[in-house]
Amino acid sequence: MEIAPSNVVLLRSGDQVTAALKKANHDKLRAIFYFTAAWCGPCTAIVPVIEELSHKFPNVTTYKIDVDQEGLGSLLGNLRIYSVPTFHIFHNGEKATEIVGADVERLDTMENLYKVSREKYCLNHHQIRT
Repeated sequence: MEIAPSNVVLLRSGDQVTAALKKANHDKLRAIFYFTAAWCGPCTAIVPVIEELSHKFPNVTTYKIDVDQEGLGSLLGNLRIYSVPTFHIFHNGEKATEIVGADVERLDTMENLYKVSREKYCLNHHQIRT
């Protein structure tokens, strides 16, 4: 796995994708699984939004998966990835929503979800410290 400076993790094999999904579920993580392809225009267009969100929410890992990698076919079928870009948004270890397409408005909704989560965490963290 490679980690980009902005907490975007590039997954390069089916085993890495499976391990990341298990980790998100087992550790009850907030995570984004971003299924993309090099030839996909909308995927390229949405990259700045993904980068911005990853900087705003450093505790939310974005896993980037190129669907054209060898050996992903059956896994993509099991995950029902039929078009790109597709985003699987995990909250507390469970898939909370799926966004198909470069839908900036829905990604903004996801941003609001993480803001609320972060505020609750900060509030709870503050209460523990007092």
